[in-house]
Amino acid sequence: MSQAAVYGLLFAAIVLEVIGTTALQLSQQFTRIGPTVLVVACYAAAFYCLSLTLKSIPVGIAYAIWSALGIVLISSVGLVFFKQRLDLPAVVGLGLIITGVMVVNLFSKSVSH
Repeated sequence: MSQAAVYGLLFAAIVLEVIGTTALQLSQQFTRIGPTVLVVACYAAAFYCLSLTLKSIPVGIAYAIWSALGIVLISSVGLVFFKQRLDLPAVVGLGLIITGVMVVNLFSKSVSH
């Protein structure tokens, strides 16, 4: 599988996880059936996609990318759709997370390119 396909699967896993987490908020503690079903389906699909990426990307690197981009994306969803505000320390922290993922991907010998 090409590197582009592997990273495409990883990105799909991240997006599915963010959709699932958004549905988790909408499920109101699993009391609404539609969002609850979406949570389960998206999480299952996300972990399946993640498992496929682990054939080519070390688990630590894949999980670092997964968690970092997931945090940034779900924070953005919270900001836009749930009107959850981010203060300056939160924005700085998110910037540091993005920077950390970039450093790992650009400079680490653990990532196969």
